[in-house]
Amino acid sequence: MHQNVVVLDNGGGLIKAGLGGERDPSAIIPNCVYRPLSSKKWVHPSPTEPMDLTSAAVRRPIDRGYLINPDLQREIWANLFSSLLRVNPAQSSLLLTEPLFTLPSIQRATDELVFEDFNFSSFYVAHSPSLAHLYEASQRTFKAQCSLVVDCGFSFTHAVPVFQNFPINYAAKRIDLGGKALTNYLKELVSYRSVNVMDETFLIDDVKEKLCFVSLDVARDLQIAKKQGKDNAFRCTYVLPDGVTHTKGFVKNPEEAQRYLALGDGDTLEEVQQKMDVDQMEVTNKLEDRKKIDLTKNEFDLTNERFLVPEMIFHPADLGMNQAGLAECIVRAVSSCHPHLQPVLYENIILTGGSTLFPRLSDRLEKELRPLVPGDYQVNITPQQDPILGVWRGGSLLASSPDFEAMRVTKAEYEELGSARCRRRFC
Repeated sequence: MHQNVVVLDNGGGLIKAGLGGERDPSAIIPNCVYRPLSSKKWVHPSPTEPMDLTSAAVRRPIDRGYLINPDLQREIWANLFSSLLRVNPAQSSLLLTEPLFTLPSIQRATDELVFEDFNFSSFYVAHSPSLAHLYEASQRTFKAQCSLVVDCGFSFTHAVPVFQNFPINYAAKRIDLGGKALTNYLKELVSYRSVNVMDETFLIDDVKEKLCFVSLDVARDLQIAKKQGKDNAFRCTYVLPDGVTHTKGFVKNPEEAQRYLALGDGDTLEEVQQKMDVDQMEVTNKLEDRKKIDLTKNEFDLTNERFLVPEMIFHPADLGMNQAGLAECIVRAVSSCHPHLQPVLYENIILTGGSTLFPRLSDRLEKELRPLVPGDYQVNITPQQDPILGVWRGGSLLASSPDFEAMRVTKAEYEELGSARCRRRFC
């Protein structure tokens, strides 16, 4: 009997779920429950119905990448399997992603959820870097059997060498910084400078996704961000929802927000000045308009926050974190591998995870890596086409491969051998 394989990429920010063999997941929902300001009830996010997320309280089952609240995860999965995927777990197999270095106690809790609460017939645990590598290898003429996967997600960032679809665990490096920390940092900056948005997690997530980008020359861009009016290529305005005419926030002038794209990597301040094509009359008009900005209308300006927030990925020390930046993290991961593997890994760096979506991130990473890498090695960075779905698509490929049946652990084996013995198969 051919069984459904449910592929579940259980991220700290988003759950991506669907059936093995499909091209795209059938459900992408936030991995949380939320309580709107107007209600006393915790609600499951729905992909179809509009959600009132203004000042909503949020509970998440995953913290720093690891499952800390199995009861809440059970509730979220139950809603997912019955209402969204409409599958019967007892007649299905599950392929689940799990972060590297998950503690045995958390692994046991996960196994209990899968086999004892949901009664899945069989189960396989995969690591995100392996699935991202598998998907990339299927997509292109991927000559190398190994790659360095940089997974920059909601909770953390991992740089993991993958060899023949297996992560090289002893060389994996982690930075405790992901999309959640960046959103929190942006909340603090906006609250300190303009409007108190400390309770607006979903809203500031939207600001970050629409307006933040990675700077190729931080010192120059800080100078530009100080300028007034039209000289300032980074200034843009975000309008907060008022709950009456619009329930979602939006960027006031989207074309104004895109002006930074005109700036090249090597442009000096003078060249930037020419590109901005300053017309003194317009600058004066702009300044007059700026004075008309009314804080009661709930809108705020962003300037240097737009690039200082993603900058944390490269310099976590600026946030007070005693950790290396992304480029150094990659060099440490590669240096932990056999010298024969090192040039191949630098040539095959794959970027996956939602926090790699910042514009210009791969250009900046290459610029930072080049001085740290031996001159005779090539550096080649491949951002995934859809970094949020790349891992899930790898899981879908694995679930539909002929080898998958032999890889998974059945419920009978789990009941006979227990969690720890079954887990050895996934190492």
